[in-house]
Amino acid sequence: MGKFKEILIPEASFKDFSAYRTALLETRIRFGRRVFARTDADSEVLLVTQRSENQMKRTLNWWDLMWMSIGAVVGSGIFVVTGEQAKYVAGPAIVLAYIAAGVSSMLSVFCYTEFAIEVPVAGGSFAYLRVELGDFIAYIAAGNIVLDYVVSSASVGRAWTSYFAALINRHPDDLRIHTSLAEHYNKLDFIAVGVLWITGFLSIVSVRATSAVNWIASLISMGIICFIIGAGFANAHPENYSPFLPYGTRGVFSAAAIVYFAYLGFDAVATLAEDTKNPARDIPIGLLGSMSLVTVLYCLMAASLCLMQNYKDLDTQVPFSFAFKAVAGWKWAQYVVALGALKGLTTVLLVGAVSQARYIAHIARTHMLPVWFAHVDSKTQTPIRATVTMMGLTSVVAFFTDLDVLLTLLSISTLMIFMLVAVALIVRRYYDPVRTSRQTFLCVVSLILLMIGSSIGTALYWRLSDGWYGHVIFVGTWFIATAVLWLFFPIARQPKVWGVPLMPWIPSASIGINIFLMGSIDRDAFIRFGIWTVIILVYYVFLGLHASYDAAMQLQAQEQRPQGLWNILAEANPSISRSPKPKGTMKSPKYGEDDPEDDYALQLSAPTSPLNLVPT
Repeated sequence: MGKFKEILIPEASFKDFSAYRTALLETRIRFGRRVFARTDADSEVLLVTQRSENQMKRTLNWWDLMWMSIGAVVGSGIFVVTGEQAKYVAGPAIVLAYIAAGVSSMLSVFCYTEFAIEVPVAGGSFAYLRVELGDFIAYIAAGNIVLDYVVSSASVGRAWTSYFAALINRHPDDLRIHTSLAEHYNKLDFIAVGVLWITGFLSIVSVRATSAVNWIASLISMGIICFIIGAGFANAHPENYSPFLPYGTRGVFSAAAIVYFAYLGFDAVATLAEDTKNPARDIPIGLLGSMSLVTVLYCLMAASLCLMQNYKDLDTQVPFSFAFKAVAGWKWAQYVVALGALKGLTTVLLVGAVSQARYIAHIARTHMLPVWFAHVDSKTQTPIRATVTMMGLTSVVAFFTDLDVLLTLLSISTLMIFMLVAVALIVRRYYDPVRTSRQTFLCVVSLILLMIGSSIGTALYWRLSDGWYGHVIFVGTWFIATAVLWLFFPIARQPKVWGVPLMPWIPSASIGINIFLMGSIDRDAFIRFGIWTVIILVYYVFLGLHASYDAAMQLQAQEQRPQGLWNILAEANPSISRSPKPKGTMKSPKYGEDDPEDDYALQLSAPTSPLNLVPT
């Protein structure tokens, strides 16, 4: 028992019952100190990552990241959701819905890209929120996204079985074992479990091998998508585009709120910063390039579908297969579409296995989860413990639970994190804890709250009313708040390498759009979000808060040691050496100021360096 405790909760607050009792009595004080505690970006990159004992192997380049992003995004959504939204919501204007959703997703991509360069760690959005908005908000957001990870991967695993059954012309339930368990949990899916563990095992062995398999499978998917587009336009009937807007502009935006979910998954690339050779160069190319390509392909697929068959006659379940069969008489096309969807689902699982484990590992580095999960294996240089844990949880859920039940469990977490990352980016650019006055800080916070409040008002008014007066008021308020921030408040911190253009308009628009999309989700999703948040709060109060508090105090003590941050890091990592600072050396990462410590630059030996401060 003692060894078990030492592995999972080694912090001082859990040393014995007396220490734990003292920690519980100090809960209010500790929470007050940590609720808005922001971690220095330098520490997040250089010190927190050392808790994994070994570094992840930097093997990925922009080509790998681009296909990783495509593999994470292009699943079965485009093959399913297009028909229903075109038939009942948007008509042929579904192509405009995909354009609107693609532009919206690019706003979030911009925000993620800057953070992934500035804070290149495996924690992705969790690390970004921790650095700018504090521990508590980061924990709540991360706790909810972890649940979504488990549910979504289990859903993809069950869906994989369904598409495989379609490919071999069988019913999905024929491939599952029927038992006498409760309804919706009585069809055991061994195929889903097998696929999950195969993809998980591959991500453990080598992230480079995972990337190679992913881009080969993604290339096959792209080939199938190009076939669908070409064949669709070859069988096009222009008269099917009349009327083009049968449901009006409201139908276009309503459909955009749904098809937006076909673009989700790109955030997985942000967790691969520690596996990337040159994050500053590779991440922008990989993320922006992949999402631009996906947007073009999605729009062409939607356009070809409605040109090929009248929107009123579309099938809502398998629109592309049905259209090829009805218009061109190609019965065999259903197998091509099923193969494309199957390949897409496989790459989603591959990239998910890699990214989810890194997300969990970085949360564990902060001790909000047991630090045992943060371990990176010295041989494979991958977070094996986090990967196996996530695969185990996901497999249990996928083994028992019907796909219909899993789909109802998906929450608002992803959209909420996209919104918070945009907020964090505005805070990062307009607030410097050293130079920004309290009055300026309060003004910036007030303007951000106006952006959020007006966006919530727009979403509610859209859902509850068909009028336009409310939109003028709420959108006008959002515009004024953003314009005031743009015109009257100077940017406090400039990015070191690459930054989002048109600040603060792009992150502000991302806030508005993601809140608007959250408003399109059913009420039950918000109830599930609330219930799960209460559950993770209980864990936080009794365990996570105290473990992370002890870790933060230890980190603070390290940062305040007289020999400075660089020497502490050098003690922890023998690959670090000192060299005279050459002319033109990059600024210290601390808010663009010169290193006040000495006249030396930190030089980390490639390729294991998390951050190279000496340019080559």
